[in-house]
Amino acid sequence: MSNPEPNPTQPAAGLGRRERMLLAALAAALALGLFLLRGGLQPAAPLQQLARQSLDLPVALSDGRPTVVEFYADWCEACQAMAPAMETIAQQHREQLDVVLLNVDNPRWQPEIDRYDVNGIPQLELFNASGLAVGRAIGARSGPELEALSSALISDSPLPQLVGLAQQSRLSEEPAAAAAAAAATLAGPRSHG
Repeated sequence: MSNPEPNPTQPAAGLGRRERMLLAALAAALALGLFLLRGGLQPAAPLQQLARQSLDLPVALSDGRPTVVEFYADWCEACQAMAPAMETIAQQHREQLDVVLLNVDNPRWQPEIDRYDVNGIPQLELFNASGLAVGRAIGARSGPELEALSSALISDSPLPQLVGLAQQSRLSEEPAAAAAAAAATLAGPRSHG
């Protein structure tokens, strides 16, 4: 009997063992490369961990606990340097204080960025247990500074005097309206009688 000659119109019988092994090795190398590019087995950075664990801002502001809101970005070196201390504060005061992180690069937070006039990061917005704004801190904070701010919020004490920390007060509507009306009636800098 003679071997039948290959018919050029029939498809090949399939990949050989060597080709399958080469494809499997190539697939494994690609999977390993993707795994390593995505961070491998390293835990997420503290900023990412805190952001994932954060409550939604409206929930945090209405749950009866003081709240620290940090506006941050993943690329911000000051934010990254402050992240371990923020994580410590969040863990130590878990039942007494809410820590919320909002990434300024996420368009979802644009209304909050506008509302709180974020123009530098890290920016902390500080709220009392009633959800009222009581202070703002711009720039990186050390662990002891964050602890002092957190302790003041938890105990409903005045905020510590820190560089770059602004106390916020609520003016009643009547004095503000009166001041606006008075300003409207004042002569402008170019008016000469």
